[in-house]
Amino acid sequence: MPRLDVRNLSRRFGAKSAVEDVSLEVEAGKVLCLLGQSGCGKSTTLRMVAGVEPSDGGQIFLDGIDMTARPPEARGIGLMFQDFALFPHLRVDDNVAYGLKRGQGRERVSALLARVGLESYARAYPHELSGGEQQRVALARALAPAPRVMLMDEPFSGLDERLRDSIREETLRILREAETAVLLVTHDPQEAMRMGDEIALMRAGRIVQRGAPYTVYNEPVDLPAARFFSDLNVLEGKVENALVDTPFGPFLAPGLSDGTDISIAIRPQHVGIDCPRARRPLTVTVGDGSAVEARVTAARFLGQISVIDFALPNGTPLRATVPGVFLPGEGRSFTVRAPRRHCMIFPR
Repeated sequence: MPRLDVRNLSRRFGAKSAVEDVSLEVEAGKVLCLLGQSGCGKSTTLRMVAGVEPSDGGQIFLDGIDMTARPPEARGIGLMFQDFALFPHLRVDDNVAYGLKRGQGRERVSALLARVGLESYARAYPHELSGGEQQRVALARALAPAPRVMLMDEPFSGLDERLRDSIREETLRILREAETAVLLVTHDPQEAMRMGDEIALMRAGRIVQRGAPYTVYNEPVDLPAARFFSDLNVLEGKVENALVDTPFGPFLAPGLSDGTDISIAIRPQHVGIDCPRARRPLTVTVGDGSAVEARVTAARFLGQISVIDFALPNGTPLRATVPGVFLPGEGRSFTVRAPRRHCMIFPR
């Protein structure tokens, strides 16, 4: 039985459907990332699960018990928000104790602060803490009532990039140890890939794809889903005799009828570059498909990778990324390949 079971949840605002027939399941100790662009309905879904937003249809179960009509305080759900929502007039220990019932004592507060490494800040005020420390106080406060489910709405977006990774890992470790089911809302695909045991991709109020991060990334349901996770090179074509003609030669299009317009997508890291003078291969290339000579139009170094933009003979732009430093001059020509095993075909 899942810890959190959301069935056919819907919400309308006048004539607009913000959330339509959303179903989700999260097991104890697991993280489900609800991923999507701003305005797709993911935060509205989170608020309905919390009970702070009414639903127009559907049911919400916790450990098999219907919580749909129960008030927020009776659901056993913890909440963490982007701005941490700490009370500025309360000290750290009083913030953590706020959600506890009278008589649950300070031992619980002290234990939680020790768990997040802030026991020495118990009598400090929020404004005296760094952003990472405030986030840990918010986590301790959310954990204080021992919630069975934790809802997190972009909780790490206010932190700088270096701090974000360590705080995310620490937060996940604590939540997993507590066997808490986590529903995390984010617009950042990299965060969803890092944190989620499962990803539910949301678009226009609906879940369009759900699965393990590897599956959602490598087997996207459509072209927009593929674009959401990375840059793409897209070649357009039409099916004729189960084949599509491209600058890299014919591609098989199984199951698609003749005349179907399709898009062939390949991620920049999968573009093969043949560079005989290089000390080591720039990318792993395979022998399938035709090699095409392409001209460099731009190249830039981004720290861990280099990004090279090409123009194919027919003028189609093509982008490749390679590890390390590789900055060929503009106008230089290379042989490039599009390995079939990395290409994705979608009907338009």
